Amino acid sequence: MEGILVPLITPFAADGSIATDALAALADDVLTQGAAGIVALGTTAEAFALDADEKRIVLDICAQACADHGASLIVGAGSNDTRSSATALAEHPHVDAALVPVPYYVRPGEAGVLAHFTRLAADTPVPLLVYHVPHRTAQPLSAATLLTLSRIPDIVGAKVASGMTEDAVALLGDCPPDFAVFAGDDTYLSPMLALGARGGITASAHLATAQFARLVSAWHKGDMATARPLGHTLARLATALFAEPNPTVLKGVLHAQGRIPTPDVRLPLLPASPESVAAALTEATE
Repeated sequence: MEGILVPLITPFAADGSIATDALAALADDVLTQGAAGIVALGTTAEAFALDADEKRIVLDICAQACADHGASLIVGAGSNDTRSSATALAEHPHVDAALVPVPYYVRPGEAGVLAHFTRLAADTPVPLLVYHVPHRTAQPLSAATLLTLSRIPDIVGAKVASGMTEDAVALLGDCPPDFAVFAGDDTYLSPMLALGARGGITASAHLATAQFARLVSAWHKGDMATARPLGHTLARLATALFAEPNPTVLKGVLHAQGRIPTPDVRLPLLPASPESVAAALTEATE
């Protein structure tokens, strides 16, 4: 796997139900514009607020779009409990990979994280991507732990959302060549690619998808004349889209563009302010 993987939002209709037609259109659009795949039921999808039936609807729509385009399908799965995470992973045997967060809230320590992923990798049939996002999990990981994870069989990559930190740089420098590191903080996509990231799991790529795909291609080809200015442009867009909790600003922009029927999110999220949406719209049109 490489390239831009878009963690799709879940659009809602005015009555609060999933806007299935809009979701299908978004999936088709980002894949048509150059995304290499879709992440279903990730953080950006508000998976925490979807019931089991709604999750199945989202996954079915994303799976169909990926099948139509020959694209990769990754599913967000797992929690801070090892046993329930293994059960959840067993429910998705036909996806290309599962994006599994480092256990959150319980703060099991780095040895506990290693034991968690070692057990999951041994017990489940799905290739795993480690989701390293310490500002959400409250569980930082050292470079040594990340490198150990990169060498566990059936852990095929990681979404690194820790910014341009020493652990991210060390992982990119020393992980096995078949281990796919994806940038997880949209603003740092370009420098992560410059250091060897395989691509990005990039919510901002709902917008300007073709440009995000072009950025990955440019860095992989060593075309710095293209990559550097384009990376700065897309970083400004990403910064604007994350001015308020994800995916509130993104949904506001997509609604303003007529691509989803409402900008609605589910509590405890609140819709983004008009000022943040307007600022992001300006970056999206430049």
